[in-house]
Amino acid sequence: MTMSEEHIKNVRKDYQKHELTEDSIARDPFTQFGYWLDEAKAIDPEDYNAMSLTTVGANGYPHARVVLMRSFAPDGIIFYTNFNSNKGRELALNPKVCVNFFWKELERQVRIYGEARKVEESISNSYFASRPRESQIGAWASPQSEEIKGREELDAKLQVLNSQFEGKDIPRPDFWGGFRIVPHHFEFWQGRTNRLHDRIIYKVDEDFQWYHKRLAP
Repeated sequence: MTMSEEHIKNVRKDYQKHELTEDSIARDPFTQFGYWLDEAKAIDPEDYNAMSLTTVGANGYPHARVVLMRSFAPDGIIFYTNFNSNKGRELALNPKVCVNFFWKELERQVRIYGEARKVEESISNSYFASRPRESQIGAWASPQSEEIKGREELDAKLQVLNSQFEGKDIPRPDFWGGFRIVPHHFEFWQGRTNRLHDRIIYKVDEDFQWYHKRLAP
């Protein structure tokens, strides 16, 4: 066994910073998520909105990657991508997704299940216009998820686009925009001592009302 394998097998951490009880949680998951999001932002203002997004491909395999949440409201979570990317194509075939937020310093995770649909073009246009100019050109330059010959191909395309858009506003490509994930299931996970973690889920009942219950760790 290598030193690395030995370390992986024996690494331990006892979680003891917070607890999650039925008496302390909000009545609905959006409010509870907002509380945790604010606390995560206070500790890590640069990456608190990073989430692991899992989609399912045509071959039946799940595909996960880290993306950035750009908006959160009671109507859902919004992120942006190239519609022709792997995730964009997979969402066109199967809108069911799972996202996971992990805030290490708070010893917390939130897992959310829902369905992703394209946002209105006005929302995508507004967000695209707010992006740095370099990111706007990057959206045009990258044939996301497609095979390219090398970095030089991207650099050359970037140079052409810089010249093409010099002194002009950069429009949003029609192949780029936002998805809104409409949740139907939340799981809030709070690390606790002895691996007896707190897990509380929110689901929707037949009357479309949120209810919660505790799961064993």
